[in-house]
Amino acid sequence: MDLYEAIRKRRTIRKFKGPATEKQLNRIIAAGTQAPSAGNRQSWEFIIIDDPGLIQKVSTIKYKLNLVYKFPDIEKCQSPEQIAASQGPAQRESFANASLVMIYHRKRGRFQDASAWLCIENMSLAAVAEGLGLRIATFWGKAIGEINQLLHVPEEFKLAAALSIGVPAEEPVKKIHRQEGSWLHRNGF
Repeated sequence: MDLYEAIRKRRTIRKFKGPATEKQLNRIIAAGTQAPSAGNRQSWEFIIIDDPGLIQKVSTIKYKLNLVYKFPDIEKCQSPEQIAASQGPAQRESFANASLVMIYHRKRGRFQDASAWLCIENMSLAAVAEGLGLRIATFWGKAIGEINQLLHVPEEFKLAAALSIGVPAEEPVKKIHRQEGSWLHRNGF
């Protein structure tokens, strides 16, 4: 698949029929490691989670996180419990039947967050090239500590994101883009 085609086809998938194969996961992670990194530190680390019990625990942590998150567009008309109840099943479904890859990076060093996200972008495009879907989940606050404890992550590493990767069980939502060029400025804003 041509790179530009992979970029055009990349969409967030939230329902999966099955996980990626081990071979696909290895290629996707290897593609991630080809990303540029600050100071060429390549400080990323990956945890593949294939234990259904662990996947369920991670999805529960994300669900609980959504209980307290303020969704700006819908919080005016719904309580946090209503929001979580409506988002919860979809949130849990987005972890089910997929491979789960946690991406970490070293805390030390400048721009390591950016390096991890470049890695994630490469992985996203590689998943498209493999014919797979991918969903990115982020965590913050105490939830990160819970996940780190669950996965026995050393203190010097920071969680960038969790990727659900697998065979799509849904058609991706049509993406609406801003008009081409509307975001382009030259010699000033």
